[in-house]
Amino acid sequence: MSNGNIELLSDTLAKAKSEDRAALVAYLPAGFPTVDGAIEAVKAVIEGGADVVEIGLPHSDPVLDGAIIQTADDIALRGGVKIADVMRTVREAFEATGVPILVMTYWNPIDRYGVERFTAELAAAGGAGCILPDLPVQESALWREHAEKHGLATVFVVAPSSQDARLATITAAGSGFVYAASLMGVTGTRESVGNEAQELVRRTRATTELPVCVGLGVSNAVQAKQVAGFADGVIVGSAFVKLLLDAPDLPSGLAAVRALAGELAEGVRRS
Repeated sequence: MSNGNIELLSDTLAKAKSEDRAALVAYLPAGFPTVDGAIEAVKAVIEGGADVVEIGLPHSDPVLDGAIIQTADDIALRGGVKIADVMRTVREAFEATGVPILVMTYWNPIDRYGVERFTAELAAAGGAGCILPDLPVQESALWREHAEKHGLATVFVVAPSSQDARLATITAAGSGFVYAASLMGVTGTRESVGNEAQELVRRTRATTELPVCVGLGVSNAVQAKQVAGFADGVIVGSAFVKLLLDAPDLPSGLAAVRALAGELAEGVRRS
């Protein structure tokens, strides 16, 4: 039985903290623009400076994702992406870079695939864990048992609407880090949204020793620096996906992704 890389994930986040900076966490969907193209894109964000990568498992009804990621998921699904392709993406990206790679997925695909099979294969691929945005903590015991057995992190998502008691329940069940989701743009000015995210991080930290990483619609170095001022990690997804969607071809898309990762890696350094 192979062990996953939860320790590598924890060490990577601790190393960033020891360097007085936030970790840069990049999100890219598997199978987009193609399976091979996605593997190249993961390598490009890591070359640019990402510390951790989340691989999205494309889903036909990604309720928590915006239009950009939905568009990429549609392309991946039309291309016939399967869970085996997600595992291959994790394995090839990890073997090429040695960086912790997580899978972000809705619960239904894992449930259908089989929890034991999914966790065993993810660990064998060198994965560090899973981010499970729609798995209720109170229904997560089976998943956590298998994830723990295979050395995989279980990352839960908290939101500004989560009450303090609920936050404590969620963070007690999670491992690796806590994903603090905040909203940006339509809900008000960025300044107030930043304050809301900062307050969520403060409330979350009061319940746990785990690092808290913020996904905030961050798309540039200025925003990354703002979030790095109060969070342990800055999560960027749509901005990378949009560059790949807008690129005339894959090589220019990869170059753009690598360049943005470099700018964001500077931004999270807080100096």
